[in-house]
Amino acid sequence: METFFALNRYLHIAAGFTGFFVAPVALAVHKGGRAHRRWGLVFFWAMVVAGCTAIVGSQHIHSTFLLLTAVFSLYMAGFGYRSLFLKQLAWDARVEAFDWAVAGVGVAVFLSTVAYAFFTRTIPVGVFGALGTFTAFRQLRGYAKAGHWTKNQWLLNHISGFLASYIGAVSAFSATSLHFIPFPVNFLWPTLIGVPLIMWWHRRVRGQRVAVAPGSGLSGSPVLALRK
Repeated sequence: METFFALNRYLHIAAGFTGFFVAPVALAVHKGGRAHRRWGLVFFWAMVVAGCTAIVGSQHIHSTFLLLTAVFSLYMAGFGYRSLFLKQLAWDARVEAFDWAVAGVGVAVFLSTVAYAFFTRTIPVGVFGALGTFTAFRQLRGYAKAGHWTKNQWLLNHISGFLASYIGAVSAFSATSLHFIPFPVNFLWPTLIGVPLIMWWHRRVRGQRVAVAPGSGLSGSPVLALRK
């Protein structure tokens, strides 16, 4: 059993470091281009592997924080990825039952996380629980307004999801490895840096026009152009 957990740890480290270095590349290259799509997919699957192995590892070292940040990072990665398939909600009010269910489960899970943080007085867990709850509620509200989205809402969701997933992963790494940073700064500094970055990206996107090829999707090479 120890061999299994050791292999799980190595896989987690490999996936985590892949995600750490790939995310800036995906942000730096031309948005919507082939390189952006390629590195974005690498980041997504790296976060999936890192999150799943973190959940397994958290059971071994009995770390509730690692477990909850892994769930947060996985949910946000899924949110960012799924948004690529929801461009049609700008004109189509039909929302899949799958999307409603995921957002509903997200609300329940993250509200439970907030409750846990309140009773255990665990501030970092409460921060991630609150961010997750806010995101899941916004998803539900967005689905209720399907058919009336702005054309770039899917892109705002995509940015929020992937960057939040990255924040969660970096926070877990910092809390478990960067012991020279005092508590609770070691848990929270990625959020303090990352949230303003998400807000900056949102302002940038809202100030530009987005052109999306009709019927485009991830499997069909989506076309995205940001224009001033």
